[in-house]
Amino acid sequence: MTNTRVLSLLVAVILVVPLAFAEDSGVEAQKLADHVTQAKVSLERGLQASEKEGKPISGKFELEDGKLQLSVYTEKSGKYYEVVVDHTSGKIAKVEEITSGDDLAAAKTQAEAMAKAKRSLRDAIKAAEKAHKAFHALSVTPALKDGHPLATVVINKEHETRTVTEKLD
Repeated sequence: MTNTRVLSLLVAVILVVPLAFAEDSGVEAQKLADHVTQAKVSLERGLQASEKEGKPISGKFELEDGKLQLSVYTEKSGKYYEVVVDHTSGKIAKVEEITSGDDLAAAKTQAEAMAKAKRSLRDAIKAAEKAHKAFHALSVTPALKDGHPLATVVINKEHETRTVTEKLD
């Protein structure tokens, strides 16, 4: 193969592969949004239910083995938990301690941001939904930016998804 052909092939791979992943990601996001329309419990109510198991530090709807799940990370007494809330009843379905891996690293980062927050994640969701009529929250994740806590709220209406940032201080 000539250098020109190799270069052309490399450019094609660099340009096409990310587009394929973006398309898959968009398809997955739409599948999730379609499933969430069937939920009887909002993300905000899921966060509220999880408070029995600690302070909510993030929350999201997700597809687990093709089934809708409302998952909330909480922190209590220096330990981290994944609380699964039944999206039809609002009752806690499962609680598991997070003890290792990427989930533990994410929980620690989220707890650090929430430790500096003056507003709750529920407040961030309410503000995002109020500012974007008819949109509903799919996820909320806190982070620190320049030392200030922010919540990234992903909201959806029909086939439109937006990402909104809300201040938590």
